[in-house]
Amino acid sequence: MTRYSAFNLLREGLRDHTGWGKAWRSPAPKSSYDAVIIGAGGHGLATAYYLAKNHGLTNVAVLEKGWLGGGNTGRNTTVIRSNYFYPESAALYDLSVRLYENLSRDLNYNVMFSQRGMVVTAHSDPEMEMAARQVNAMRLNGVDAELLDRDQVRKLAPLLNFRPDMRAPIHGGVLQPRAGTGRHDAVAWGYARAADALGVDIIQNCEVQDFIMEAGRCVGVHTSQGDIRAGVVGAAVAGHSSVIAKMAGYDLPITSYALQAFVSEPLKPVLDTVVLCPPFGTYVSQSDKGGLVIGGGLDRIPSYGQRGNLPVQETVLAGLVEMMPALASVKLLRHWAGIVDVTPDSSPIIGPSGVDGLYLNCGWGTGGFKAIPAGGYLFAHILATGSHHEISRPFDRSRFVTGHLIDEGAASGIAH
Repeated sequence: MTRYSAFNLLREGLRDHTGWGKAWRSPAPKSSYDAVIIGAGGHGLATAYYLAKNHGLTNVAVLEKGWLGGGNTGRNTTVIRSNYFYPESAALYDLSVRLYENLSRDLNYNVMFSQRGMVVTAHSDPEMEMAARQVNAMRLNGVDAELLDRDQVRKLAPLLNFRPDMRAPIHGGVLQPRAGTGRHDAVAWGYARAADALGVDIIQNCEVQDFIMEAGRCVGVHTSQGDIRAGVVGAAVAGHSSVIAKMAGYDLPITSYALQAFVSEPLKPVLDTVVLCPPFGTYVSQSDKGGLVIGGGLDRIPSYGQRGNLPVQETVLAGLVEMMPALASVKLLRHWAGIVDVTPDSSPIIGPSGVDGLYLNCGWGTGGFKAIPAGGYLFAHILATGSHHEISRPFDRSRFVTGHLIDEGAASGIAH
């Protein structure tokens, strides 16, 4: 991998950056591949990378109807955490955190993973009891966790509202020190560059219009750039998973919602951790550029829209002002939405679709960004071997038939 000295960086700046090579190719699609992945977001690109790196499958195409990373990967609040309750979820999301911890080195690309920690506040004695159970569950599952009292929360996030007459006074909270934030674009770009270097074709502006079926098996896709045959097809299209399912003729227990987020004007450093206050349905962190990145719950009207709306804005920002009154006069710069695919148990679906030759990586709901490395790692294993990794097995879609649900609604109901 090429490394640039300070002199080279200066030279490129002086010549208007005309000497840089492209980070990845823009090839024309071949007529066939060993594997085709639909969706060049974080999960699709990570899957391609791990197929090549871990399984030696380099005759792989990633198809994207728009531009690379233009969906939810570029439309989220970038929080990375594994503070989940059930063992299955803890194993999945902590695999992702561990992969994130070494991802910049692995990809030779700075994804800006900042392990600044995340605190979830508790606002009553019963909530403190549940916080203690959460900490115990996390520790039993091998995930770092600390139970904080009120003074410890104040030391960690002094900007919070600690007035005794607050509507929901803070009693304490749960801290995951290894949690943090990353740079969403950098994650997509890093995986794209690394996958391309291993021989993967990333084909943008290539819309999948239908599936090629032979004897009941999916053997490729019809696209806007022609037919492409494949040994195996994987779909990682987030909020449009139900659209792909309808195209292929199977059903998914998924509903798509708009998840809205906000960025404020740049401020001097005021918050060096991620904070979620459940009673107000709002969470916030501060980016490296100084802007506050703010999010809240889902807009519970099914939608494929990627624009925000004023009712959700009012709800989320009212929560922020009650959490941190000092921020009441801060101005917003941007407001947007991503499309998230939510399952009945708020856990993802990874594995066979029910159509032979077609596999799924979907249903991440509000947790897709934090799970990109693990989602790609596990999905690559399934596509390469035809069978589950032990961590992905509980998330097979068959759980909706057997009733073995992994109900993480409490952990993922607030989008973060």
